[in-house]
Amino acid sequence: MTIALIGATGFIGSRILAELVSRGHKVTAIVRNPEKVPALAGVTAVKGDIFDKDGLARLLAGHEAVISSVHYLASDADALLGAVKQSGVKRYLVVGGAGSLEVAPGVKLFDTPDFPAAYHAEAKKGGAYLELLRQEEALDWSFLSPSAVIAPGERTGKFRLGGDQLLVDGGGNSAISAEDFAVALVDELEKPAHSRKRFTVGY
Repeated sequence: MTIALIGATGFIGSRILAELVSRGHKVTAIVRNPEKVPALAGVTAVKGDIFDKDGLARLLAGHEAVISSVHYLASDADALLGAVKQSGVKRYLVVGGAGSLEVAPGVKLFDTPDFPAAYHAEAKKGGAYLELLRQEEALDWSFLSPSAVIAPGERTGKFRLGGDQLLVDGGGNSAISAEDFAVALVDELEKPAHSRKRFTVGY
C-alpha cells in the first residue's frame, strides 16, 4: 500500500516506519527534518508542517491511508484532522495514548490519583482528539492506544487486543513494547478490524 506517515522519526513513528518497510509498503515520511529519516527502500522523506492544513493536505493526497504519530500538545487537532479530510484519503490510523482508557466503569486512567502529572495535559488532549474522531463521519478511522507503559523492546508479535479498557496482565502490569505496538497498528492497516473504533494492545 501507499502510506503517508506523519511523525515518522518519533519514538513510536520510527517503529511504525520500520514495520511498514518490513512488510513492503511504500511510505511517504512526513517530518519536520527530512534528513533524519533513514534511507530505506520504498521510503520518501518530505518536509511537512502539521499546522499548515492546506500544505499537509497536499502531501497526504493520493495515498491509500494516513497514519498519524504526533504529540497532541505539539499539534492542532482541527488543523490535523482538517488536513486529512481535505486530502481525500479515507483511511486514517492514529497513535493514541493510554490515559483515556478506562480502569473502571466511567473512570479513565488519567483521572486516577497515581497518573503522572507530567503526562496529564498530553493525555487529556489525546482523549479530546479521540472524542473528535468519534463525531467524524467522513473518515474510516482507527485509534490505537498503548498499554500504560510503552517502551523500546522486542518485536514478538504476541500480544492481546482490547477495546476501551486498559489491559493488565496477571500481575497487574500494563505494558507493550513500541515494536509490538507498531505490529498491531500495521496489522490493523492491512486487515481492518476496528473501523471507527478505539482499540488497545498489551501483553
